[in-house]
Amino acid sequence: MPFRYRLQKILDFRINQKEEQRMRVQKAQRAVNEAEENIRKNNEDIQNTKEGMRSADPQMYETYDKYLKHLWEKAEQLEAIRQDLQQKLDIEIQKLVKCEQAVKVLEKHKEKNKELYLQEEKAAELKQFSELGVTRFFKQREERNIEEEKEILKELERIEGN
Repeated sequence: MPFRYRLQKILDFRINQKEEQRMRVQKAQRAVNEAEENIRKNNEDIQNTKEGMRSADPQMYETYDKYLKHLWEKAEQLEAIRQDLQQKLDIEIQKLVKCEQAVKVLEKHKEKNKELYLQEEKAAELKQFSELGVTRFFKQREERNIEEEKEILKELERIEGN
């Protein structure tokens, strides 16, 4: 009879949970990457605006200053959003680690149970072979005794025949 793990359904359930959590982590990582990309674009806009201000008409300086102030405020907002998303990502990663640990515990338990099962199977097989060996030994001994008796009878017949 092949090995059958009694907690296989629970192990499968935990593996599915781990995969779902991995998908959540990937989604959170994409959100963080997107926020970082938005920050990078905003920083580019700030840099471009500063360069444009150098070659602009002095009457436009006030407009450039207002726009730069707006971009700096936007940068702060984007950084706050990125930090919030990073915290969410960290939480999701912690959940993933817990899921992975739960799966590893059950997989170790399964391996131990499988090893015990194989040891029990081996012991049963050895016992069976041992029983077969004992039976075979007695059967061979009985056959030898029969052969010896036949030889003794032939010897007696030969002796009596003379």
